[in-house]
Amino acid sequence: MVTIYSKNNCVQCKMTKRFLDTNHVEYREINLDEQPEYIAHVKNLGFSAAPVIQTPTESFSGFQPAKLKNLA
Repeated sequence: MVTIYSKNNCVQCKMTKRFLDTNHVEYREINLDEQPEYIAHVKNLGFSAAPVIQTPTESFSGFQPAKLKNLA
């Protein structure tokens, strides 16, 4: 399962979700503005900016189409 940690008014978050929707990738979204209890988890992964994409095998930050393609 793919999890996206996003924030409100985040252009890269919207682009990432649009890419996954277009490529029919199922994901769970956790909005850090609405669920701030997940911020510590994201920081523990080593990230400080949204979006953070977490899969069972890797985590990465930002809109990265090459990595997102591997999920499709």
